[in-house]
Amino acid sequence: MAARGLVHGPLGDTCLHLCVDMQRLFGPDYPWAVPWLERVLPAIEALCGHRPERTVFTRFIPAARPGEGRGAWARYYRRWASATLEEIGADADRLVPALERFVPPARVVDKQVYSPWMEGRLDALLAQSEVEAIVITGGETDVCVLATALGAIDRGFRVILVADALCSSSDETHDALMELYLTRFSEQIEVASTEEVLDGWR
Repeated sequence: MAARGLVHGPLGDTCLHLCVDMQRLFGPDYPWAVPWLERVLPAIEALCGHRPERTVFTRFIPAARPGEGRGAWARYYRRWASATLEEIGADADRLVPALERFVPPARVVDKQVYSPWMEGRLDALLAQSEVEAIVITGGETDVCVLATALGAIDRGFRVILVADALCSSSDETHDALMELYLTRFSEQIEVASTEEVLDGWR
């Protein structure tokens, strides 16, 4: 098993907190509700409060109507017609209330796919400030967090996943992905607790 914690040393002013898709549409009473979301919220709040000016939130924006989207996404939104904006309303896109208060100075990057890197908005934002390390929180561990982490690795960033600030709708695949992060990506991903990140980010 790979070492846990900030194995490559403390964090500094070149670190960014990237919080993935902590939105109302993944909260209670929505088709994509993630039961753990509220459980990890206090940890994410603590990280946002530590350095709000170094925090970026991503938001996953669903298709407006069933069947919209390119290729397989059109099929996806026929299957998930109940999660389109036509059905759930635009407010579902918003960050959960506990995190909305950090914007500004925190910033928001919208995306229509799992990865925040595909549409260029995040790259453009990061080009404006010196970033060497990315602390990742949010959900889901096995979908959008996975896409976010792999894109950050490909760009050469130091990647830290905050174990108690990640959530998923599936315990089984969350556990499998945490094992993957700790073993197959042991040289490129560090897995630390919120406390370890706060203590190591000065």
